[in-house]
Amino acid sequence: MIRQDLPLAVRLRPKNLNEFVGQTHILGEGKLLRRLIISKRVTSIVLWGPAGCGKTSLGFIVSNELEADFEYLNAAFSSVAVVKKIIEKAKKQLDKNGKRTAIFIDEIHRFNKLQQESLVPGTETGDIILIGTTIYNPSYYLIPSIISRSVVAEFKPLNRQDIDTLLKRALKDKINGLGKFNVQITNKALEYISAISGGDARSAISALEIGILSIPADNEGKIVFNLEVARECIQKKILYDRKDSYHYDTISALIKSIRGSDVDSALYWLAKMIKAGEDPRFISRRLVILASEDIGNANPFALVLATSCFKGVEFVGKPEANLIMAQTTVYLAASPKSNSSYLAIKKAMEDVENEETKEVPDNVKPNSKQYIYPHEFGGYVQQSYGCDKKYYFPKDIGEERKIKIFLEDLKKREFRK
Repeated sequence: MIRQDLPLAVRLRPKNLNEFVGQTHILGEGKLLRRLIISKRVTSIVLWGPAGCGKTSLGFIVSNELEADFEYLNAAFSSVAVVKKIIEKAKKQLDKNGKRTAIFIDEIHRFNKLQQESLVPGTETGDIILIGTTIYNPSYYLIPSIISRSVVAEFKPLNRQDIDTLLKRALKDKINGLGKFNVQITNKALEYISAISGGDARSAISALEIGILSIPADNEGKIVFNLEVARECIQKKILYDRKDSYHYDTISALIKSIRGSDVDSALYWLAKMIKAGEDPRFISRRLVILASEDIGNANPFALVLATSCFKGVEFVGKPEANLIMAQTTVYLAASPKSNSSYLAIKKAMEDVENEETKEVPDNVKPNSKQYIYPHEFGGYVQQSYGCDKKYYFPKDIGEERKIKIFLEDLKKREFRK
């Protein structure tokens, strides 16, 4: 019997794979992780993804499926000594009756390198089954020896249909859920919670629980859970973390939207980063880089505006800095694009690195008497400056078209060599 004083989200955790909702990309019929669990061939697994998407629930399911002894640790409150003690106990248990031990480590990213290394011998010999969960990309936080010995599974935020299924299950369950209450809930309320939860089942279920337990019943004994109640019970959750892959994924989406001249998508991703609390200096620095890399001489003023944006953000601060970044984002996205300068310096640097280094010609060395002063010939004169390769190919777009015409025109004019 599950303790009824536990949070609803804990009481409703699935007991087996058939009850598990979501993550069909790794747990659907025929998928690798599902096959490993059913065949009891799991050695060590690391489950990573946002909060409330089922990582802990699956960890318990794996332990039950393997019929292993279960040890739970939260990495934030554990030490090397505790880990070693559990591993020694697991070895004795295995030697005594052949029963393995599953060590479930929540927030495994909080273990330092030494703590993580203490897990390696046990996973190497198979004395323990390591089940680690984290909201962060393991590639950034876990040592290679753990990753190489584990099945790493990425969890995704639950979709609206998954959240809706879980909410309706909670309303029907009369033993561990809210089925014993006379609840009248509107479709709009359910839809709102599913949408605003951001794929977090724990947040959605908790909002349902808070609302139902706090609303007094009407004269007919009904608890009316409508859209207004739903709005009071749950806050918008933005899936984002400034230190992990969500951070890099979102800035990538912003940059690529601007590069692709999609103004509206660029503004959406900018808004997401602003609402998530991203550092405006980080955003504006990337806008400066983009202005040169992707717009370049097609619109030279883009770099001027982006640089002003960076300075303005530092000078003004939040929240007014949002306006500066929005203006700059719109301008950059709506500007003609050219990466000619980027490609030119990239190729030139590759040649400097891979080819024989050229010497500076005598005629362009300081105080050279062989140097021909271009201004005496209308600003241009044909002479060697030390490179016979062409790196810069201006595009026929925006202001860069003028550069292209100018350079092509020089070839047609005759000047002394």
